[in-house]
Amino acid sequence: MAIPVIDFSKLNGDERSKTLAQIANCCQDWGFFQLINHGISEDLLERVKKVSSECYEFEREPGFKNSKPVNLLKELVEKKSDESLVEKVDWEDVFLLSDDNHDEWPSKTPGFKETMKEYRAELKNLAIKVMEAMDENLGLPKGYINKAFNGGEEEEEENSAFFGTKVSHYPPCPHPDKVNGLRAHTDAGGVILLFQDDVVNGLQILKDGVWIDVQPIQNAIVINTGDQIEVLSNGKYKSVWHRVLALPEGNRRSIASFYNPSYKATIEPAKELVLAEKKLNVENSAKYPKFVFGDYMSVYAEQKFFPKEPRFLQAVKAV
Repeated sequence: MAIPVIDFSKLNGDERSKTLAQIANCCQDWGFFQLINHGISEDLLERVKKVSSECYEFEREPGFKNSKPVNLLKELVEKKSDESLVEKVDWEDVFLLSDDNHDEWPSKTPGFKETMKEYRAELKNLAIKVMEAMDENLGLPKGYINKAFNGGEEEEEENSAFFGTKVSHYPPCPHPDKVNGLRAHTDAGGVILLFQDDVVNGLQILKDGVWIDVQPIQNAIVINTGDQIEVLSNGKYKSVWHRVLALPEGNRRSIASFYNPSYKATIEPAKELVLAEKKLNVENSAKYPKFVFGDYMSVYAEQKFFPKEPRFLQAVKAV
């Protein structure tokens, strides 16, 4: 079983309706899909690969070799621990890029900052296009999801949606059966756009009770829906459990960008979708409560690797 692949360029041609239907099906039944012909140049993607690999080699790898997961795994293997699996850590080197921490971006790798700034701008535009396709499929006004993520305002800097990029590498692991690459979880936010390794696999999603691989496709962008899309769609779209396996060979690159609500944004099922449920005489037509995204993130920080359903209720405060 393979993750669906969608030619995003056909959204602007004669096959628009068919492409929208493919996106809707993926959002409803998969929570994950891959975009090809997405409009981001091959040249830029190749430069992103280059600077990311060089950044890991020159700026990140020395620190990872003396990191907590490496040391805990050594301790376990040397029989200093009774555990069969290293718990509560991931075999991952990771750092965050955002507009707010530009001064903290890696600075020793030539071209890294310039390339990633260009890449992030392209990915942000792609995220908006994907959300607009979701709007249309859900029968919502164009820009509805983006406006909700911006705190109900189309342009208000104070409440602007957050766009972050997590740059990760999953190095070869000498004992992959004893540690997680990244523990299973759903994503807290909105729309996630992943530029993953061309060759090394390891990312899996839970589909119908079975873990399946997200197959590497050169220069594709993997899309997945986060918890807030599940709420806004009133459960029509679902966030999906996924994980990364630690592997004995290959240094897997993973660059995940996420378009999330402002921390001040109030998130609730779209009123149009709730009304549609009421017309069908569905009980509890709003399947999720109203909450502030910042409150949800406070809960998520403590419960990321636990079932998602209790998080929605625990995030509820007076709004």
